[in-house]
Amino acid sequence: MALQDKYKELTDAATAAGISDLQVREQDGVLYIDGTSPSGAVKDQLWDIYGKIDPNFLAGDLVLNVNVNVSAAVTKVKVTTDSSNLNIRKGPGTDQPIVGKAAHGEIITLVSQSNAQWWLVRTEDNEEGYAYAQYLTPEA
Repeated sequence: MALQDKYKELTDAATAAGISDLQVREQDGVLYIDGTSPSGAVKDQLWDIYGKIDPNFLAGDLVLNVNVNVSAAVTKVKVTTDSSNLNIRKGPGTDQPIVGKAAHGEIITLVSQSNAQWWLVRTEDNEEGYAYAQYLTPEA
């Protein structure tokens, strides 16, 4: 099965959701989906579809590079780890690669409360990804 066919539901959803500058390309047995999401909820929706097609994201045949538009409505949260940095991951799960870190006590941007465990965040350096919600506290 061609990767474009395998992930058709995901690429169709990206198009329907208004992902701007959407690019879908296949290279060396990997499908790359790039673009800019209008909201955190749309990015979360795409990860949910990806999770249905490839539970636990084990196939390794898709790279989902969709970031949320920086002008989307957001709030601030504080990193409340015991003392260490908080890992920021590509997707919602500890099996996802680390794309950045937020320091203990740092104030970062909450883009979306994706689910009870994982929230979509952005650091001051514009690193965007998912962080474990237990270590984030909304700013008053």
